Amino acid sequence: MKTIGDTRAEDAIDADSAETTASGGTFLLENFLPHELSVTAGRSTRLLARRFEVAFGLSLAEWRVIAVMGRFGTMTPSTVAERTDMDKVKVSRATASLVAVGLLEQGPAPHDGRARLLRLTRKGRLLHDSAMPLALAMEAQLAAGLSEAEWSMLRTCLRRLQEHMRSLERAALSQATRRHAFGDPFAADG
Repeated sequence: MKTIGDTRAEDAIDADSAETTASGGTFLLENFLPHELSVTAGRSTRLLARRFEVAFGLSLAEWRVIAVMGRFGTMTPSTVAERTDMDKVKVSRATASLVAVGLLEQGPAPHDGRARLLRLTRKGRLLHDSAMPLALAMEAQLAAGLSEAEWSMLRTCLRRLQEHMRSLERAALSQATRRHAFGDPFAADG
């Protein structure tokens, strides 16, 4: 027979283990969209990274640089960082490695002697052209887990979500800038 004390202890355990959301529902990390996106992206990224490491000796960051350089041509490391959504330090390390093995070359930008321009070498272009079929084959393997309509809807939803997140980031940056310029930089949003 349960006593009132036993019931209170169970309620306390339940309260500790089941966080609630603002809407009153139970928070489950495994059902939290940012977590689900992160886990899915992480798994696909690790799979791709292993395949590119085995096939071409490239890290994922190096592959992203090769992919964006192959598509857009000559660019600065800052532009590579923007187009790959990688931080500048990661881009710097990847490009230095690619230059060292002869896949990229770098030189001064004509408009700014301090800036560097990167471009694929002939060897880098050949690697790019060899690597893209592997990337597309892996994407096809991922797509095989969904119907054609589901895959199309997923791509549409991801693009819309990315655009929405960009607008949220712009709004947060704008708000933080205003708060810092005109008020208390430590004030909470809201």
